[in-house]
Amino acid sequence: MRKIFALFILSLTFVKCKNDDAKEQALDIKKSVDLDLERFDIKYAQATAETLPQLKKEYPFLFPSQFPDTLWTNKIKDKYFIELNQEVKKQFPNTTQLEDDVEMLVSRIKHYFPEEKSPRVITLINEVLLDKKALYTNDFIFISLDCYLGSKHPFYDVFAEYQKQNLTKDQILPDLVTNFGFRKVVPSQDKTLLGEMIYFGKIQYLKDLLLPTTADNVKIGYTTTQYKWCQENEAQIWSYLIENKLLYDNNIKNYQRFIEEAPFTKFYEAIDKESPGRVGQWVGWQIVKSYMENNDTPVDKLLKMEPLEIFNNSKYKPKK
Repeated sequence: MRKIFALFILSLTFVKCKNDDAKEQALDIKKSVDLDLERFDIKYAQATAETLPQLKKEYPFLFPSQFPDTLWTNKIKDKYFIELNQEVKKQFPNTTQLEDDVEMLVSRIKHYFPEEKSPRVITLINEVLLDKKALYTNDFIFISLDCYLGSKHPFYDVFAEYQKQNLTKDQILPDLVTNFGFRKVVPSQDKTLLGEMIYFGKIQYLKDLLLPTTADNVKIGYTTTQYKWCQENEAQIWSYLIENKLLYDNNIKNYQRFIEEAPFTKFYEAIDKESPGRVGQWVGWQIVKSYMENNDTPVDKLLKMEPLEIFNNSKYKPKK
């Protein structure tokens, strides 16, 4: 019995060491890029009919050619647009820290993905389009600062509480990694609930590597209370998915219930009102972490692997 217990402790120590090694490696990565954050939001707000042509030359990709100059000059004078600019200036009087943070993020990305370029980093105002808050393309990083004014900002009164809670500065980097992940994680033909869980679990695992100093609840966009709820109910969540035979079901309603942005997860039970949305993403994250703890797999290979292979080799066991 003592030998078995000793082996058990040894295995736990090995897993912990692997976790620590991965985190230490991410923390040890040095800044390797020097990026100039470009305040397009300020430049555009200050533009005139005379200076607009030069701005268009500098940023042609932000001025679709099918629209006349009068559209752009009229927008600058729009009352709502002026108010957005004023609030952005209040919340982001300077972007020195943001520039440093983005440089560190890009440095880590280039460490794990050497083929990635050093992108131009551009801040703008996008009139609070939530699906375009932060974009990470091959050549550009776009950050819509008007989407990060703080969850209590009056401009966000039209949104639901679960949407407003992530319109904060600390979500800029997680949002960038999510968008980067959509480009790097290879989609699977497996559209079961388990497949979708692991797809988003891979994206969340990228945040472990690329944002090692960010709190786990911030990575996934939960409050500390919501994150704690997931931890405390992990075994019950897993039992529910197993007992209701949902893991290998490809009904689109399961995606809506467990994966999509929502005020809560739809178990159709009393616990619904206590749960955060996207619980399926959270469980997928735990599965992917468990896989990486128990397998020596490069991250680029992980992002291409089929969900079932990851799950079958993850040794995932929910914490009770």
